[in-house]
Amino acid sequence: MKIALIGCGYLGKIHAKCIKEVKELELTGVFDISQEAADEAAKLFATVPYTNLQDLVNHCDVVDIVSATVTHFEVAKIAIASGKHCFIEKPITATTEEAEQLIALAKKHNVVIQVGHVERYNSAFAAALPHITQPFFFEAHRLCQFNLRGTDVSVVHDLMIHDIDLVLSIIKSKVIDIQATGHKYITEYLDMANVRLLFDNGSVASLNASRVAQHAIRKMHIFQPENNITVNFQEKKVEIIEFKNNTLIFNEIPIIEHNAIAEELSDFVQTILLHKTPKVTMMDGLNALRIADKVVQKILFKI
Repeated sequence: MKIALIGCGYLGKIHAKCIKEVKELELTGVFDISQEAADEAAKLFATVPYTNLQDLVNHCDVVDIVSATVTHFEVAKIAIASGKHCFIEKPITATTEEAEQLIALAKKHNVVIQVGHVERYNSAFAAALPHITQPFFFEAHRLCQFNLRGTDVSVVHDLMIHDIDLVLSIIKSKVIDIQATGHKYITEYLDMANVRLLFDNGSVASLNASRVAQHAIRKMHIFQPENNITVNFQEKKVEIIEFKNNTLIFNEIPIIEHNAIAEELSDFVQTILLHKTPKVTMMDGLNALRIADKVVQKILFKI
């Protein structure tokens, strides 16, 4: 299956490397608004740099969109209108209106679209998922040191949206209240944020994100009536504390490690070949984006 890579920046190069690991995929060409970046990636991964997006789309079967968020809509629109299946990195688009238009367009052209919420494929989360049965409270911390990469959007859309998507994928209930705070430190967008999501079924999620931290942390605590689970996305560990006969029992869940991006790209291919519903659908991407937008609106209203 010939795949075109759109976007040859830091994450684009990671995708190119992972594409090489998926036996069903052949990297047929790359495109970037920076011809220098496209040429560099093409040389590094032994493929062809294209100067015209439509030309590349015409010469592939599927498209991997890893360009800046603000470009997702226009790139995906060209690919979908050409009948190409698309993998779109998160967030799905810059606005919910754009995402809604892409959903309608994908349905019209009968193409598969998968959104790159990669933490769904994290080996720690995959190991924890069978044990998540009655969650009532989530506490997540997603922190990183400052890096210019990803600063074209707020920290909510860059980092916190991972945890928003994970929580929404577990709690099949409507968000009925959002309380949030945040601050701009370096960029014109929010650089740190905290949100408390209240769901219709009574569940609560407290999510924290910062891109001005000293150390990287990607961790989620999930509280249930009989236990609580800690998922360490960074270190690929899962710990369960059970409460039995007034005693705490600590257990570490075995992890089967894998490359999460290669895993999601491979799953994208199988979704197409086997006519399955993607693990992360366009509607999932839209729902996460809607909540992220509301969080940012709540914070900006205060500051």
